[in-house]
Amino acid sequence: MVALGLVVARFNASVTEEMEASARDAAQDRGADVVETVHVPGAYDAPLAADRLARRDDVDAVAVVGAIVTGDTNHDEVIGQAAADALTRVSLDRDKPVTFGVSGPGQSGAEARDRVGKGAEAVDAAADLTEALP
Repeated sequence: MVALGLVVARFNASVTEEMEASARDAAQDRGADVVETVHVPGAYDAPLAADRLARRDDVDAVAVVGAIVTGDTNHDEVIGQAAADALTRVSLDRDKPVTFGVSGPGQSGAEARDRVGKGAEAVDAAADLTEALP
């Protein structure tokens, strides 16, 4: 059984709560166990929580979910790139899968709601990587 850490961004909660439910459903369908869930303020804050979870011996992989919605500036692009880069570093530094189930940037709120399945995709990717890597 794959043991997962789950990081959920609270920003855009009307979307991320559904993403979390999608992630939990996928874990149950895969027979994976979510051993710990950490709620963070936003996607930008996810790397530290993912790193803490990835350090744990009882966590095989970490799935991160969040939604970055566009605004009047390019702030969403900055946040998305920073989070993706930092989460990649966590995965490589800890030698554990850390998957990016963050939708956006460059999406509207409606588009974010259409992409709540990213939560399930992040869990599936984490389980697949854990099973594929020696």
